Amino acid sequence: MAKVVFKSYNQNDNLLFPPCLGDFIAENDPVRVLNAVVDNLDLSAVESSYEGGGASSYNPRMLTKVVFYAYLQNVYSGRKMETLLRRDVNFMWLSGMQTPDFNTINLFRKNRLSAIIDDLFTQVVKMLVDQKIISLDVQYVDGTKIEANANKYTFVWKKSIQTNREKLDRKVKAILAEAEKELNLELGETTEGVMTPSEMTERTERILDEMDRCGISDKKLRKSVSEVKDVHAGKMKEYDDKLETLGERNSCSKTDPDATFMRMKEDAMNNGQTKPGYNVQISTENQFITHYTMSWRPTDWGTFINHMDTFEQRYGRHSAEVVADSGYGSEENYEYLEQNGIEGYVKYPLFHTELKRKTLKNPFLPEHLYYNAEEDYFVCPMGQHMTYVGDKVRKSDLGYRSFSKLYRAQNCERCPLRGLCFKGKGNRTIDVNVRSRQYRDHAKELLTSERGLYHRSMRPIEPEAVFGQIKHDGRFRRFHYRGSKLTGAEFATIAIAHNIKKMISVMDAKRNGRRLSPPRDVPPAARKRVPTSAAGGSQTRWRQGQKKSEFLLSGKIYDSFDSRGGEQPCRGVASICNEPAQS
Repeated sequence: MAKVVFKSYNQNDNLLFPPCLGDFIAENDPVRVLNAVVDNLDLSAVESSYEGGGASSYNPRMLTKVVFYAYLQNVYSGRKMETLLRRDVNFMWLSGMQTPDFNTINLFRKNRLSAIIDDLFTQVVKMLVDQKIISLDVQYVDGTKIEANANKYTFVWKKSIQTNREKLDRKVKAILAEAEKELNLELGETTEGVMTPSEMTERTERILDEMDRCGISDKKLRKSVSEVKDVHAGKMKEYDDKLETLGERNSCSKTDPDATFMRMKEDAMNNGQTKPGYNVQISTENQFITHYTMSWRPTDWGTFINHMDTFEQRYGRHSAEVVADSGYGSEENYEYLEQNGIEGYVKYPLFHTELKRKTLKNPFLPEHLYYNAEEDYFVCPMGQHMTYVGDKVRKSDLGYRSFSKLYRAQNCERCPLRGLCFKGKGNRTIDVNVRSRQYRDHAKELLTSERGLYHRSMRPIEPEAVFGQIKHDGRFRRFHYRGSKLTGAEFATIAIAHNIKKMISVMDAKRNGRRLSPPRDVPPAARKRVPTSAAGGSQTRWRQGQKKSEFLLSGKIYDSFDSRGGEQPCRGVASICNEPAQS
């Protein structure tokens, strides 16, 4: 039997020369990319915020590197960062063996980094543009709801506050009116609206002074009036403060007043309960986050214009193309895109429904009725004229006014097609918004074009994939700070870490000869008309076993995860959908 020999093992064996931490880090390690990125950032704003004097401060560039790398590693706790600064060689190399405690890290994040984080995000994106990784010519826009760091059981509802405020106002007015009648004073009741706390206090003091002058000894009445001054006035001010905090919102959290209660999607059945949160809107290109906004609105359509305006403020221009789902398809948003010269590949709510055969062959839809422009009337399938009867004006939450015309049939009582036409009472009335219809027709034309098919195939793997990487891979499903300012700064840090992570992936792909994303533009030589049946999202079928990252376009299939970076020829849409996938 051969003799077993073990390698020497001595924990106390000292090295001849002091080791360099950089020797333990590979040349292509992500920490080196992050270090180079932060070294190229302008941190003069945060450096100038230090007043000087006293003990020396940690270098803000070092702290910025530590925070960014921690977020890159899905570490969001200041205490964990402090631990890693003492144990992890990458953190030790970034900090130069310095060990700031968790309180120092948290104060830096909260008080100094949050003030310039938005500018740092812009610098990182412009760095990507300079490297030709992105172009800012196209935006894939989408939103997600992220839970706030707030108690989900302590909430304020606007309707409840308004109701209680009106009840208290009526109660106070009745008490003061009774006291003024007893003292034969001029009634001080306001004719319109509810009393303000100051009006309530002034009126109460006047009544109490008059009661002291006249020597009124009615203890019950004096107690009621004094209660108005001492209790009800303060309660009314509390209601007013809450209404001011709510603003246009219908709810807010007591622990985080900037958070709004929204329905969270927590499972496949959408059974998530209402929780305080923020609606985070992002723009992506090649899965890089190019822009972000925070909104209290639970729906996406009302956030679109502000998102586009802030994008222009950030970069000084609009993108040439914007791609979004049906949650953004409104007349107001389409008008904004037209006014700013943006090609909007934005679906409207009934886009996929209109492409179905059942809808296309339905003669009773208002879009399929014959319209006589000279005499301004529609003709129903039975030949009856539907004449103009009036206008209808709708006003959105943002103040946008939408105008439509109403057309009504003359006699639908004994029509044999009544059950198929409509099921309401009386004669049928249709609502026709000509301007909205024109916008939808233009959007449909863009979405069913070659370029539209390309963007529609890319949208699910653009912002939706980014949200999945942040929430699932990064385990970031809840904010750690409170208030819109700090939560916005925290998401900006998340976005910077995500972009640096994607930059590392791109560099690694170039090093290994791989391509991580499909070509940004449609090859001109391959532009062919795609059948309308393939244009409908619900009717587009993937072959069994095919990756979702593969998309059909102009006679070719591009695989975004093809390690060889090659292009596979396609035999046509019909053949691919019907034939089994090749292994």
